[in-house]
Amino acid sequence: MLSVYPCPPLTCRRYTLTKADLVDSLANDCELSKRQVGDLVERLLNEIKSALQAGDKVQLIPFGSFVVRDRKAREARNPKTGEKIKIAARRVAAFSAGKALREAVADGKKPGRR
Repeated sequence: MLSVYPCPPLTCRRYTLTKADLVDSLANDCELSKRQVGDLVERLLNEIKSALQAGDKVQLIPFGSFVVRDRKAREARNPKTGEKIKIAARRVAAFSAGKALREAVADGKKPGRR
């Protein structure tokens, strides 16, 4: 089982999983060098990025999907000055969690104060 947390999640307050942590854990679990796993992770991320740049949807069942969404141009206000500003239209990457991921997160208990 892949374990990337330095301590069990219910006893930790918060932990940020970094790419380096992921590479370390995968290298240990798969008995590969960190360099090999690092290259694989980089290739995976580059493939996702290339697909999104082309406007394609990336579906990783049951994890979730990455999509590109178009945001319309709009008018907003600077909260400091109240001045109206225009925000240009743009394309943004978005992630939609799959059913299995949503259920896993919903079923997991949040670390609380004791």
